[in-house]
Amino acid sequence: MKENFYTMIIYSENFAGILNQITAVFTRRQVNIESLNVCASSTPGVHKYTITCNCTEEMAKMLTKQIEKKIDVLQAHYFTDDEIFILEACLIKVSTPHLLENKDVSRIVRMHGARIVEVNPTYSIIEKKGMTEDILSLFQRLNELGVVLQFVRSGRIAVTKSTTERLDKYLEEMERMRSHPQPLPKEGEKRG
Repeated sequence: MKENFYTMIIYSENFAGILNQITAVFTRRQVNIESLNVCASSTPGVHKYTITCNCTEEMAKMLTKQIEKKIDVLQAHYFTDDEIFILEACLIKVSTPHLLENKDVSRIVRMHGARIVEVNPTYSIIEKKGMTEDILSLFQRLNELGVVLQFVRSGRIAVTKSTTERLDKYLEEMERMRSHPQPLPKEGEKRG
């Protein structure tokens, strides 16, 4: 089966230890996490995990099902890149003397839509936001010039292209079920 790059978006209640439970699912299935970003979501008390990995679609389905079984996880979904809007950020520390000596450095920075956010006599910091490929292209070009002192890249952040938030629908349904609980069926009856 063919492996693809998937982004998993997971929502959970904000309790200690959830991250460990989620990453353990990947470890048990021997799937390497490529990037991981955790932050508060727009819903109070709910955290959003954005995890990327290479796997088959069958494995992506299995991972999301296993993650959703965790007691404090509200929802887990997987997406291909064409189903979501994506953004990453990076910081690149370069040698200021090399930056000033080699005009190609500033030309490459401008060409990639990056910006210099700090300059001091020893080093300068370049910031770039965008797609993974754009960030890696900038890094590779600067690295080829031998000016890179440090490089760091954030995990992916993503939102779906859907017009509705799946979590909102899920929470509305849970609230509706809490306010109008259905009685348990009597023995021998089927729930309708």
